[in-house]
Amino acid sequence: MNIAAQTSTASGSTGEHSFFTGGMAALAGLMFGLDIGVISGALGFIGTAFHASDAAKEWIVSSMMFGAALGALAAGVLSFRLGRKVSLILGAILFVIGSLLCAAAWSIESLIAARVILGLAIGIATFTAPLYISEISPPEKRGSMISTYQLMITIGILAAFISDTLFSYIGAWRWMLGIVAVPGVLFLIGVTRLPNSPRWLLMRGKGREAREVLTQLRGNKQRVDAEYKEIEEQLRRPQVGWSLFRANSNFRRSVFLGIALQIIQQLTGINVVMYYAPRIFEAAGFHGHMQLWGTAIVGLVNVLATFIAIGFVDRWGRRPVLLSGFVVMVLGMGILGYVLNLGHLSVGMQIFAVVMLLLFITGFAMSAGPLIWVLCSEVQPTKGRDFGIAASTLTNWVANFVVGLTFLSMLNSWGSGLTFGFYALLNALFFVFTIYFVPETKGVTLEHIEANLMAGKPLRNIGA
Repeated sequence: MNIAAQTSTASGSTGEHSFFTGGMAALAGLMFGLDIGVISGALGFIGTAFHASDAAKEWIVSSMMFGAALGALAAGVLSFRLGRKVSLILGAILFVIGSLLCAAAWSIESLIAARVILGLAIGIATFTAPLYISEISPPEKRGSMISTYQLMITIGILAAFISDTLFSYIGAWRWMLGIVAVPGVLFLIGVTRLPNSPRWLLMRGKGREAREVLTQLRGNKQRVDAEYKEIEEQLRRPQVGWSLFRANSNFRRSVFLGIALQIIQQLTGINVVMYYAPRIFEAAGFHGHMQLWGTAIVGLVNVLATFIAIGFVDRWGRRPVLLSGFVVMVLGMGILGYVLNLGHLSVGMQIFAVVMLLLFITGFAMSAGPLIWVLCSEVQPTKGRDFGIAASTLTNWVANFVVGLTFLSMLNSWGSGLTFGFYALLNALFFVFTIYFVPETKGVTLEHIEANLMAGKPLRNIGA
């Protein structure tokens, strides 16, 4: 009886430790969200201060994604050589520096340069945080814990939208950009308290430390021994990402799946909404502070809908939630495009357009937002995981850069209706892609997924 009680207590404490550790890493998502969201409300004031054209605004927005692509490119090497923890610390330092430089910008060029630095931080963090969380999470909780990373992104976006709205009353765009340094400092302090990933420690030959971390995270000795042995078996051969990519067609399949999933996430149209929400509300007939309060509502719905993913990803599975989300996004974006194409809207139709926009946000936040990060961290084999996730994360930011750099031009050339109709069509195609190529990985160990992949099973079956 006493032994059972002790075991229960130990399991509870280690479970709490595991979630605390994952939660601290997920704060990288908060910083990511803050820097995504903050430009939305600040862009109009920046345009006025620097007399920026729409083309200049596109570069201000997309420069961060360019930096993120560079950061993601470097993150694979950093994460492998320095470790997941040190990479997160470096990302936190760059978050603080970039935010302060944005607030001090004296020209469009200096602001673009500062946002490239912010992008470097985001690229490192978006590669490292989901990888780290996937490596410290128990298999049965991995989906919900990685989804917590996406939740933190949405909370960061909401916080930025609300902050922007409040500062908008005094036109303080420098405060909008600079205030992000405060949570950046807190994030930096927090990540210094994280343990190193047990997989990375074993990669570096630090078996004793790896076992200690696993004991902290899992508690149960039998479970620690079994997981330690699984990891050890997979690491008998070192990381050989590029050579494995060239030599092994099965690994190439997982890399291309990760790349495709990240392109899909960006081409849903979500960052069109996040970067240019006030402009969308203007197209729907809203003006002044109503645009920014509407943007804040978008952020709130984004947060709330993410709880759907966290609640159901490890119950329903990845595929059903993802397919449901694409259906919702097709409806929301398609109807929004149709309504905006009508031209001058009555008050009732303006409200209906906002509801359709929020429906789209709900579809994304409950599915493609968190689940694509989950899948990309799950489908890569251990020997090439750093390379595979680096490739998919780099793709995310290249696609993000293209979206940010083209949306205003599309809006000006095609009009609102055709632009949003185009994104609705893309989401319909992504639904079909998911049916044929996306695996169900619910409750399956990373090692089992790898074994199926390397055995040549079809991609949609590697989680079986």
